[in-house]
Amino acid sequence: MTILLFAMLGVFVFMMFRRNKKTQKTQAQLQSKFAPGVEVMTSFGLYGRIVEIDEDENKVLLELSPGNTATVHRQAVTKIIEPVVVPEEPTVVPNDASSLSVDKADGAAPVSEAPIVETPEETLRRLNNEGKKDS
Repeated sequence: MTILLFAMLGVFVFMMFRRNKKTQKTQAQLQSKFAPGVEVMTSFGLYGRIVEIDEDENKVLLELSPGNTATVHRQAVTKIIEPVVVPEEPTVVPNDASSLSVDKADGAAPVSEAPIVETPEETLRRLNNEGKKDS
């Protein structure tokens, strides 16, 4: 029973070190992509563009908005924001004018020919009756 307990403890420690090594590897890959002009997000939620990187002191100068900068530790930058590219959908132009007219067979709602005319008393009566149907 003791051997099984030590084996489980050994597996647990091995998994911990493996996870830590993976995290360090992904962080190193992320930091290798740092360059001036790259859009990033910090661990505390600030979005900005890298202006300058100080390798000696592990600092990154971020431009949060035009004229506003912040200096953060290099490890505080946790994500590179990729610009979203929206593919343009080609516009389909029909060959004839048949698609411009609305057919009633297409499932479009029919348009009544004459507008409904109600007096204010009829409107109040109709609205009062609708409220009574709900209760």
